Amino acid sequence: MPTRRRPGRGPDIMDNSIAADQLKAIIERIERLEEEKKALSEDIKDVYGEAKGNGFDTKIIRKIVAIRKQDHAERKEQEAIMELYLEALGMA
Repeated sequence: MPTRRRPGRGPDIMDNSIAADQLKAIIERIERLEEEKKALSEDIKDVYGEAKGNGFDTKIIRKIVAIRKQDHAERKEQEAIMELYLEALGMA
């Protein structure tokens, strides 16, 4: 009786050593990238530590980094909504 593939499950690994090799290569690439991501994360942490050591407020720096990632129009819209909410609460 032939084995059936389930839809969306990819190649049948048991019948195809090439697919097993591909899967192994994909997993190894992901693992390498995860290690690189970990190293980059540690580098970023070090830069924030350097900023703090120089007297900068790292919470504000993190907010600025997040703002700089945003699309200009999206940022302006969020700022307008924030201002509206602050005014409604008597905080502006």
